[in-house]
Amino acid sequence: MSAVPVVSATELASADAELVARWCDELATVSAEPGRITRVYLSPEHARVNAVVGRWMQDAGLSTWQDAAGNLHGRVDGSTADAPVLLLGSHLDTVVDAGRYDGIVGVLMAIRTVARLTARGPLPVALEVIAFSDEEGTRFGKALLGSSAVAGVWDASWWELQDGDGVTLRDAFARFGLDPDRVGEAAVDPATLVGYLEAHIEQGPYLEQAGQALGVVTSIASARRFTVEAVGEARHAGGTPYERRHDALLAAAEAALAVERICRASQHVGTVGTMTVEPGAVNVVPGLARFSVDLRGEFDEGRDRVWEEITKAFTLIGERRGVAVAPTEVHRAPAVFCAPRLMDAVRAGIESTGETEPMRLFSRAGHDAMSLGLVTDVAMLFLRNPDGISHHPDEFVSTEDIALGLDALAVAVEQVAGA
Repeated sequence: MSAVPVVSATELASADAELVARWCDELATVSAEPGRITRVYLSPEHARVNAVVGRWMQDAGLSTWQDAAGNLHGRVDGSTADAPVLLLGSHLDTVVDAGRYDGIVGVLMAIRTVARLTARGPLPVALEVIAFSDEEGTRFGKALLGSSAVAGVWDASWWELQDGDGVTLRDAFARFGLDPDRVGEAAVDPATLVGYLEAHIEQGPYLEQAGQALGVVTSIASARRFTVEAVGEARHAGGTPYERRHDALLAAAEAALAVERICRASQHVGTVGTMTVEPGAVNVVPGLARFSVDLRGEFDEGRDRVWEEITKAFTLIGERRGVAVAPTEVHRAPAVFCAPRLMDAVRAGIESTGETEPMRLFSRAGHDAMSLGLVTDVAMLFLRNPDGISHHPDEFVSTEDIALGLDALAVAVEQVAGA
């Protein structure tokens, strides 16, 4: 019988983990809604959380600034003026009614890791922590805005995106005190970078099922998002027989079930997360239904084949019900594969805690590493999340697992830095 590995954190990591957990609790109070966590891009809460985390960065010895897209940066220089830069980070924004760890714990772990590793002096690389401002896309419906600016791939068409109150992204920039014409200044110089590392809670149950605290991410899901309109005919519910109905809601509901059926059969992830109906009266056959489709897969080609199958199903449903079902793509992100050398560093970090066979995981959720992967090598460290629930108040990571993650991240950074 093989021996069970002894997995344990250092005393320093355990103390830092307690601090990180307290910080997560404190940031959970910075919210637009009492009693639950909601913190979106370019909001007063965005400004407040940047100010709070900026002070923690400064206390840890990092110099700080807010970039032209509202992302918060903290930096410790390397041992030479031309030292390459290793980026670490995650995001501080949330979905509506969020948990307190998704994104946030990765930013705070990065801060404590930099403080720990630079306490004895500078490393051969500069270390820069980025707290991204809009990974979730909650306010304007476009994910990864903050990290897209840092990667230098800002799209001018995004300026006309609107929030639920009709405020454009351009106007929100100005109200926040940012100059839309200077957003390009947020971009990093890829030639200066040695890579990007991100710690994040696992948004799934696989580490818990394996009985492991930490995992090595191999790749991040390829994703596409769509808004779909089902256009039928609104008519009196009592006076219109079934054979004359063109019910947009039933067509949309059938389309949503087709997304589930096709994705389950093909081992992809498809979700209909929103649906609205017009005119929305109890005695009127719905004439219009709008719904969203979020489609994810490990590879771009497979994802696209599945979408073709879904659209064929939409067409058949529409023809049978006399309803036009028309999708419009609103987001596309290619799969991102983690760099082997950085994955090796993360694996070495996990092994340093006593875990002999670290689990490798494909991330079905998107992350800021997807944007950074356009300009530098990336890798991710996952932390166990009991039951795998996230984007929900019940998401959780224990201080014991945070401590193990801090030890692993420190070793990974040292390996990448060549320290």
